[in-house]
Amino acid sequence: MLVLSRKPGEALRIGEEVEVTVVEVKGDMVRLGIQAPRDIQVWRRELWEAIVAENIKAAEEAAAAAPMIPIIPPKAKVSDLLAKKKI
Repeated sequence: MLVLSRKPGEALRIGEEVEVTVVEVKGDMVRLGIQAPRDIQVWRRELWEAIVAENIKAAEEAAAAAPMIPIIPPKAKVSDLLAKKKI
């Protein structure tokens, strides 16, 4: 992790497209201004973590609700599989 000291009005660049400016410092609170192209998403970390957790939960629920689809061996005959009640 890179740690920098900046005063209000000072900025830092991330790559060629993103600039972060210290707008204000009040006590233990820092206000940042972020200038980036619209196609770059900027999230507060706690929101990002909540979104990721919700996506994982939804994927797990969808996988649990999905019907089991049998895997048919390449040379298997349908009649053989029906006789064994695998389908």
